[in-house]
Amino acid sequence: MASIIRLPEVMANSTEAAIATWVVDEGGEVAVGDVLAEIETEKAVVEMHAEESGVLAKRLVEPGKVVAVGTPIAVLTASAGEEYDLAALLGDGDGAAQEPEVPSAEAVQAPGSSGSASSGPASSGPAPAEAAEAPRGARVFASPLARKLARENGVPIEALEGSGPGGRIVRRDVERFLAQAPAPAPAAPVPASAPAAPAAVGELVPHTPMRRAIARRLTESKQQVPHFYLVAEPRVDALLELRAQANAGSARRKLSVNDFVLKAVAAAFRAVPEANVAWTEEGMHRFDGVDIAVAVATEDGGLLTPVVRGVDRLSVTEVSAAVADLAGRAREGRLRQEELEGGSTTVSNLGMYGTREFAAILNPPQATILAVGAAVEAPVVVDGHLEVGRTMRCTLSADHRAVDGALAARWLAAFTEAVENPLVALL
Repeated sequence: MASIIRLPEVMANSTEAAIATWVVDEGGEVAVGDVLAEIETEKAVVEMHAEESGVLAKRLVEPGKVVAVGTPIAVLTASAGEEYDLAALLGDGDGAAQEPEVPSAEAVQAPGSSGSASSGPASSGPAPAEAAEAPRGARVFASPLARKLARENGVPIEALEGSGPGGRIVRRDVERFLAQAPAPAPAAPVPASAPAAPAAVGELVPHTPMRRAIARRLTESKQQVPHFYLVAEPRVDALLELRAQANAGSARRKLSVNDFVLKAVAAAFRAVPEANVAWTEEGMHRFDGVDIAVAVATEDGGLLTPVVRGVDRLSVTEVSAAVADLAGRAREGRLRQEELEGGSTTVSNLGMYGTREFAAILNPPQATILAVGAAVEAPVVVDGHLEVGRTMRCTLSADHRAVDGALAARWLAAFTEAVENPLVALL
């Protein structure tokens, strides 16, 4: 018997994704657990595994196309050559949907999310009295064609009663709703004197899912989280000397300044555990260990923050190996879902680009993020005398709901101490 394979929610709270690569060709046999395709989400490429055995009879979505969670992406049959009715499988018995229309991310309710699905703006006319509204938080099942028709006509999908299999909303349900609803008021005419829009200059490059995710999350963070900033400028002569000694040895992996910075961050949280928290509406979440997300720029202009687990328990060499592995796979789009989740804080280091100082936007739900600048020569006062030393300006951004100014200052002082005395951070 034929069945539809739908795009799963491959990452927490994801609403859309794209088929990066089909691993199984049309007509290919699959067993339970086999990799069907690689799914590209906002942040990573995730393998999609078969939940049933059979034959991949037809692909419904081409590689690279962004579709919403729950969208039909393939047909699975029990055996090769088995006949099936695609329109019936998709839920529209009139056979009109030979190729499924792809709904937008807003048109499908992601499994496990708390809001109700919505296909567009509210209808201009009231819903018929007999239309049953879906319970708040319930997922609404509807065919792609019905969602597309509802969205184009401004009909809330939750207001419809489904007549398809299992109460699924199909095209005729949308058409019946439109026939019963009052006609919308005509749109106001555009004044004849309105000037034409100027021709665009240059090239419009469509946003990638990752860039859209970055824009959405950072906008939400800046608007909803009360940021404040503290700056420290620790002297790094001892750290650079210790790094040079370590790299002069027989170790195959060369340590970076950032490897020592991560250990100093862990040491600061060990000294000031009250800052190792995250704000939630229910209460303050206190972390047991120190998991640090590291900002990694990707080749396509995106930004990922894979998490190094247990930095407080790792040696600096182990930290270096973990960062190198995560950063390499981040640039290749090969991170796993769990490697992008959690984290006590984030470290963003632009020192290798020569940046002296910058302030980073918080990565919710984390309460802190440390922006690290370049290590440069600067005048330093020692015992009342002026000398040349090397300093590194660091800016701590903090969520004032979770971390007060005095607490953040204590943490930054502990971080400065660990940087200036790097052996302390390594013990």
